[in-house]
Amino acid sequence: MTQEQEQSDSYYLSEYQKRQAWGLATSIDLKDCNLDKMKDADYIKQFVRDLCELIQMKRFGETVVVNFGEEEKVAGFSMTQLIETSLISAHFANASRAIYLDVFSCKAYPPHQVAEFAKERFEASSYTMHVNFRL
Repeated sequence: MTQEQEQSDSYYLSEYQKRQAWGLATSIDLKDCNLDKMKDADYIKQFVRDLCELIQMKRFGETVVVNFGEEEKVAGFSMTQLIETSLISAHFANASRAIYLDVFSCKAYPPHQVAEFAKERFEASSYTMHVNFRL
């Protein structure tokens, strides 16, 4: 993670406290990901376990990974993981090699750290990220 991203995470964590936010929602769109990893349910489940450990979120139940999609454009795995403070979810679009990851929690976490971790694990070429405070 770059110094700029660390500073940005500090901003988000500070703003979370200052705004007395109820929750933090981050949407991360990962591009040009490793298709073999995207198609591996066990790899996805391990990614979620590692992510929850990284951002200190307690998982509630097991990670659900389901492969679906009759239309080629959207076919791929979808993942959900309940956490005690809300939910982590993602869709893995095989045709475009894109991953759409969402993390929502009423406990603050560093959004850039999540994005960089996902980028590294799925070998994405880039990502876009949107952060929203739930008030």
